[in-house]
Order: sequence, then structure tokens, then C-alpha cells
Amino acid sequence: MCFTYACLVSTQAQVLYDFTAEPGNNELSVREGETITITNQTIGGGWIEAKNSRGEVGLVPEDYIEINQAQPFISGGNAAPLDLSFFDSHMPTPASTAQVDVAQPETPVTPVTPGFSSTSPDETSNGNDPWAVFDNNASGGFSNNWAAQPEGTETGKTSSNAWHSGGHGHPQAYQGPDIYPYPCLIDLSGAEDDEWDEEWDDVKSSGGYAESEAGEGGAINRGGAHGSSMKIALNKFPGFSKSGPELYLLSKQPAKGTKLPVYTGEVGPVWAYPDYQLDCVVADPKKGSKMYGLKSYIEYQVIPTTTNKPVNHRYKHFDWLYERLLEKFGSAIPIPSLPDKQVTGRFEEEFIKMRMERLQGWMSRMCRHPVISSSEVFQLFLSYKDEKDWKMGKRKAEKDETVGVMVFSTIEPEGLPDLDMIEQKCEQFNRFTRAMDDGVKDLLTIGNEHWKRCTGPLPKEYQRIGKAFQNLSSVFISSGYEGEAALTDALTAAGKTYEEIAQMVAEQPKKDLHFLMETNNEYKGLLGCFPDTIGVHKAAIEKVKEADKLVAAGKITPSDKITMSKRASIMSYSLQAEMNHFHSNRIYDYNRVMQQYLEQQVKFYEMVKCLNKQY
Repeated sequence: MCFTYACLVSTQAQVLYDFTAEPGNNELSVREGETITITNQTIGGGWIEAKNSRGEVGLVPEDYIEINQAQPFISGGNAAPLDLSFFDSHMPTPASTAQVDVAQPETPVTPVTPGFSSTSPDETSNGNDPWAVFDNNASGGFSNNWAAQPEGTETGKTSSNAWHSGGHGHPQAYQGPDIYPYPCLIDLSGAEDDEWDEEWDDVKSSGGYAESEAGEGGAINRGGAHGSSMKIALNKFPGFSKSGPELYLLSKQPAKGTKLPVYTGEVGPVWAYPDYQLDCVVADPKKGSKMYGLKSYIEYQVIPTTTNKPVNHRYKHFDWLYERLLEKFGSAIPIPSLPDKQVTGRFEEEFIKMRMERLQGWMSRMCRHPVISSSEVFQLFLSYKDEKDWKMGKRKAEKDETVGVMVFSTIEPEGLPDLDMIEQKCEQFNRFTRAMDDGVKDLLTIGNEHWKRCTGPLPKEYQRIGKAFQNLSSVFISSGYEGEAALTDALTAAGKTYEEIAQMVAEQPKKDLHFLMETNNEYKGLLGCFPDTIGVHKAAIEKVKEADKLVAAGKITPSDKITMSKRASIMSYSLQAEMNHFHSNRIYDYNRVMQQYLEQQVKFYEMVKCLNKQY
């Protein structure tokens, strides 16, 4: 039988709401009432890939569209449908153990105390430099580690030497891409990212909860037996559901799991920070394959400071960790999403370096959180012994019942706050995070534009100026007048200087703007988590306010009302601890990255000055 045309199925969808794409995120702007063609429905995270009538392709939120019934398009002949999965599984056969050469992380440095300087006035040369307090590193650089006990969290409950840490520094060997922004697409790698390797684990695991079809807003309900769902917008529109706060407020079950103490510090409630700050290094990416080379993947080494022994993980393993942390702690602690996946170029060296750096940043942020870093599932990820240990720990984590709002049952506060007062603080923090989110997005947009100018038109302008100076010098030389040699030499030197500046301008964003953009990118994801974390707390407060009516209606007892109020206070106490953790990290991160940015700017202009002297 001869096939001349393929029988393909095209799925149309109607746009329900306007959606404006964010620059650099590979998104597609659509308008209400527009008809689009779905090109890929397996993206995940609440997104689909679609094409508009103009042929533009990009990502659109599933919640914003209504998919019509698929219509088959048959282009002539009695064509039989092709098995498209054939193409998914037949990729070019890679070298089985080809290793990508990537610069290794810098030697870890001793972390500094954010907010305090151990350098005497006689020793410092920075005068009134506001960033100097964050630059106590003897090497002249700065520490990328977060101290074991951030500023304002001293409680007297931990070791007096709580600031000491032998943790790894955050490696910054990768100096950024040639142009900004980075590709933020989705990884469509077939079975490579859809199932666990047969060598690692079972093909599918239940995860300890029931996965149903898309619920409200297209979210996947992951509430297990408890049913009621709430979508947490971490990756803009991810599928995550958890039980409402009433499950915890009225629970009769005894608390299970490791207790999470919350103490009263100088700034208010704070988590219990460990004496030793955990950190890890993500490094040494290697390309592997399975299915006789038909499927390829990248595997990274993760080296924790606790053991200094490397464990190997693929991106899907990081994704599994993210899902477990989100399931267990998402009601109390914002869990930022992982770096974006990629459609094409997954094995290109530039992309591998970029993903490794962003995975490093995500892991370092998780290590800095005292609750996350000490959790059993995170420790398993960092230090499993062998395949059997991994499988057992994985199944145990997936069967954990203390997830969602029930994680509050493990919190042991040192005191209980006044609910009216915490409502005000909560609203103030909510307004702050919204404003900061706007500021971060604005800086990302401006940074994007500046990066493009520095790698595009701006160097060309400097080159044109340099060329003009040299042309004018050539014209002056042609005059034959003997007394203008000094002038023509100066014009030629000025022209060469501008050509050198053009090259420096093109390379500069990778030296300064890159790290500023990466930090803002991290905080953009983190800030997107807070509205829902705060929403859980607000919902609990509303339930407590309804307690009198419920008692009067005979739905709960007076004793239940007291229990609800106490437990809502515990939720408030933990929320304040998380707010204080966020602020202390924010101050440290932005002092660190701004110091580096300004230092690199100063070096740039010093190099320009040296060029002038050279010529």
C-alpha cells in the first residue's frame, strides 16, 4: 500500500479571556473570542502550545481556552494514520557516555554574616560604601552562602557559633548566554520526561494521592481522600490541589511526623535554624541513553556538604522532588517552581550550562530553608545510598499522609499571636509582595531590553564612531601637511578605542547583568507563590470567624471552636516565620547581587580608562 498523505488531527480551541504574553517566555498573546489551533496538549503545568491564525506558535494557559471537538483533516487519498510515536522514539543515537565540558564550581568560601561586619574601620577602605558590610570575604569577593541563622533570627535556642558554616559556595562558573532572554520553552522529550527509567523505579507510581481528570480551571486534583481542592499558582497555572484549612482546624487525628519548632526571635516568629548550614553543588552534567540509544538524557551530580558524596539525578528527579515538597509544604511554605523545560536544543552545551546553573540556584534556595533542608524527602534526594534505598525512600515519601494543611499539625510554636494583629501584618506583607513582584518584573523587562541593546545595536554604534574617527584621520593624512601627525595619531587611536569598547559592551551583560537578572528571575517565581500561601491563612481566619455561627447551628462544639482558634494561631505563627525568612533572604540576596553588579560596572569603566591610556 502506498501512502501519499498523512491523516492528522487538528484540535481547535476558543479563547475565553485575553492573555498577554510576557517577553522572553515563549508565550502567545491571544484575545477573547479568537480561534486557535492546539499544537501540543502534553506540555503540563497548566499550559498548552497553540498556533494562531497568523501562524505564530507559543504557550497559552489552559484556563484561558475552551477546546472544541477535534476535527480530522485528510489531505486526499485513502491515507492511513501514521503512528507518530515512532518519531518520538527514534532520535539520533548519541555517544553513550559523552561528557559535556563545563567549568567546575569555584572553591567554596566561608559564608559571611548578612548585616554585620567584622572588619574594623581601620581595615576597611570602603568609607561609607553601603555594600561594604556584605563584603567581608578575604578573597575580595563575596560569599554566596546563606548563614545558618539569618539576621534577626537569634533566639538563644541554638549554638552560639550558629553563623559558622562549611557549606559550598554557589558556583557561578557559567557566565550567561550570548543574548538575553533565555529560551523558556517546554521539554517535549517523549518518554524521557514522562516516565521513570526502568533502571530507577517502576514505570508509574501513585504518589500517595489520586490523580483525576482536570478539575476546576484545568487543575489536576491531588487531594487524595480529602477531596476539596485549591490551585496553587507556582508555575503560573500548575495543577496542585490540597484540602481546605478546615481539615486541619477540625482534625481529630493525632499529629504525625517530625515536629517543626517556631521560636520568638528579634524580628518575631522564626523557624529553628540549624547550627550547620546545608548546601550542595550541582555539577558534572553527562549525557546518557537508554533503549539502545534511542532515548537520551542529561544526568547531573549533586554533592551535599553533609557527605561530600555525589549522587546522580536527571531533571525528572528534580521535578519529582519539587512535586513532593509542594505537596507536603506548599500550604505553609512557598515552593518556587523549577527552571523551565525546553522544546529543542536540550543537549546543546549552552542550554545544559544554563539549566545546571538554575538547578543550582533552586537547590541552594531549598538548602537555605531550615524546614525544607531538614525534611526527610530532601535528605533522601541528597544522600540516598543505592537504588534500593532510593526506591524505598521514594515510596515512603509518596505515601506520606502529613501533607497539605496537615503539615501545620507538626508545628510547635513558642507562643501564639493575636489573630487581629496578624491579619494586619498579613495584609501589609501581601501588599509588599505584590509591589515587589511588579518591581521585579519591571527590572526584568528593562534588563532584557538593555541586554539586547548591548549585544546588538549599541556595539555597532561604537564601531561606526570608531570607523568615522579613523576615516577622518586618513583624510587629514592625505593633506600632506607636516604639522598634524599628533592629531591624526590621536584620531586613529580614538577610533581603535571605540572599536575595543564595542567588543567590551557586547560582553559586559554576561559579567554584571546576568547575575542580577537571574536573582530577579528566582524572586519572580518565589513571589508568585505567596498569594496562595497567604490565601490558606486567610481562609483559616474566615473559618474561625464563622465558629460562633457553627456552634449556634450545632455543627461544632464550643471545644471545637477553641481548638480552631488555637490552630489558626499556629498557622499565623508559621506564616510570620516564613515572612521573616523571606525578608532576611531578600536583604541578603539583593545586597550581594547589587554589590557584584556595581563592582563589575566599575571594572568596565576602569578598563575603558586603561584603553584610553593604551592608545
